[in-house]
Amino acid sequence: MIDRRLVEHFDWSMLFVLISIIAIGLVSIYSALHARIEANPAHNLFVRQCVWLGIGFVFMFCTLFVDYQRLSLASTWIYIFCVLLLILVVVVGKEVNGSKRWLSFLGLQFQPSELMKVALVIKLSSYFSSQDVPFYPSLKHLILPILMTGLAVILILAEPDLGTALCILATSASMIFFMGIRWRYILALIIIGFAMIQPVWEHVLKPYQKKRILILLAPDLDPLGAGYHIRQSKIAIGSGMFWGKGFLNGTQNKLQFLPEKHTDFIFSVWAEEWGFIGSSLLIVLFALLITLSLRVALRSKDRFGSLLTIGMSGLILWQVVINIGMVIGLLPVVGITLPFVSYGGSSLVVLCFAMGIIQNVSMRRYVFRYT
Repeated sequence: MIDRRLVEHFDWSMLFVLISIIAIGLVSIYSALHARIEANPAHNLFVRQCVWLGIGFVFMFCTLFVDYQRLSLASTWIYIFCVLLLILVVVVGKEVNGSKRWLSFLGLQFQPSELMKVALVIKLSSYFSSQDVPFYPSLKHLILPILMTGLAVILILAEPDLGTALCILATSASMIFFMGIRWRYILALIIIGFAMIQPVWEHVLKPYQKKRILILLAPDLDPLGAGYHIRQSKIAIGSGMFWGKGFLNGTQNKLQFLPEKHTDFIFSVWAEEWGFIGSSLLIVLFALLITLSLRVALRSKDRFGSLLTIGMSGLILWQVVINIGMVIGLLPVVGITLPFVSYGGSSLVVLCFAMGIIQNVSMRRYVFRYT
């Protein structure tokens, strides 16, 4: 029998905001794929996205019935399993556009890097919630989290997938800052960061990634090559003006100028059709979702629950920041989807699971635990 208090503490406002964002995503995906669907109705990615959405909601609601504290016990094994999957994808993964990011299982393709996002959050939450790790942890307490994050980032960069690697780095940093970090560590990190710029540029970044960074600094450097994506995206967003051109009326979209329009550049499709008003609405909804999630972290009665919520919220927040910053020309194009809006099965299911974890913590906040 389900405890009545669990239902009472379910955050319905968060679910409403989430469904609103998903609805915007479905409208945008349908618009982005409209011409392709009419040309080949049998290969309907919109229907496939709806199927993935149903699977994601099943994962989200199944997550609610298991106490999130059990994740702490399994955190190490979850992390190791995802590391093995990342190694496997580098060795035998399916290659698309020069990147090995997908594994196939029972006819379905999924990205292990998406699983690693939540696996790392769960492991770091378990580690930092240990009684042996105080707030404002010392350097010796930070070595293991840095190594775990570094291993995940290196394996993901090997695919290569710079966008996901940056998202994982930013999320891990958010969790460390939540625990508290001494100023001398921040200063040392800044110095190390500057010292690593040249080695990373010379030995880590691929030629096309370097080109994208140069395009960010000089947009007209290669307008028909590396700069084409961002140039067309900015044209689409700007042409939407205040009210937008209306559903299915975006010219950059209809005339096939926008690349990757149902995945990485889905925000450009929405902005062109619904203008400044629609773009602002979507950003406000994301801000509400993050705010409501952080409220859950503040209300949590134990450190593990707070850290889980901070980490899962960080996954969504940083992915939104990187994607929107990318499509409006403030960040280099790194190839990362917009949460709950872009087409993509693995990302959608994992993010729904993350939202289920946040709701799980919210529903059990009446339980007093101190760790």
